[in-house]
Amino acid sequence: MAYKLFDGRKLAEKILKNLKRQIKSRRLKLRLAVVLVGENSVSRVFINKKKEACERIGIDFKLYQFKKEATLQGLKNGVEKIAEEKDNSGIVIQLPLPPSFNSQEVLNIIPLEKDIDCLSQRNLDNFYNGIPSILPPVVGAVSHFLKEYKISIKGKNIVVIGAGRLVGKPVSRWFLSKKARVLMVDKFTKNISSLTKKADIIISGVGKPGLILGDMVKNGVIVIDAGTIIEGNKLKGDIDFKSVAKKASYITPVPGGVGPLTIACLLENLIINKKK
Repeated sequence: MAYKLFDGRKLAEKILKNLKRQIKSRRLKLRLAVVLVGENSVSRVFINKKKEACERIGIDFKLYQFKKEATLQGLKNGVEKIAEEKDNSGIVIQLPLPPSFNSQEVLNIIPLEKDIDCLSQRNLDNFYNGIPSILPPVVGAVSHFLKEYKISIKGKNIVVIGAGRLVGKPVSRWFLSKKARVLMVDKFTKNISSLTKKADIIISGVGKPGLILGDMVKNGVIVIDAGTIIEGNKLKGDIDFKSVAKKASYITPVPGGVGPLTIACLLENLIINKKK
């Protein structure tokens, strides 16, 4: 089967050009503040990509780095000060934080109007209650893909792999709101292939290379790979692209799929909040 590639870079470019025009015509002064604790190779990749996207469209960028030895209270105090800075239009806490930290406590410090990742409890509650002012960036990316390629989802069988706060949970909720039939699977789910073989659309956000193979999907499946991990200096996703692509009708590459589009959607949220 000849598949079509979901080109995240091309679609992100389209969105960023539009944002650049808005920034220029409205003479907006914006700054993205990113908070990083310690070092994480995947986090560094995405931070650099965010910085590049900001610089291209006229948004200032500032990285606030905390040592890996930082305490939870020290981080919370730091984020409070970052949030109080008027020049910081949007704030992103680069996840994951150290395992011993209560991530939600830190995320909740970000004011609603600066929470462009849509991860504070207030923003999450609005989203899950169907009254979002912005979409979580990965949800925005999925939405843009389906809209751009004119893919209907009403009544489709959707399998979402992973139950994380960045991909699994928000993506599942969004698909449910669009009248799709959604099944979320996690590490406790047995015999995943029996479920993925029935899926019309698969979204994976685990970060485990080769998790989904060609013999686990049906012909014509649509696959969106939002899982990322660095192995051998290469960015990899959850989907074994070579084997799955033989059966897919649409599929995202890694890199060049969900990643760049998610960053574009993050900056889109920054401007949406500024408009309000």
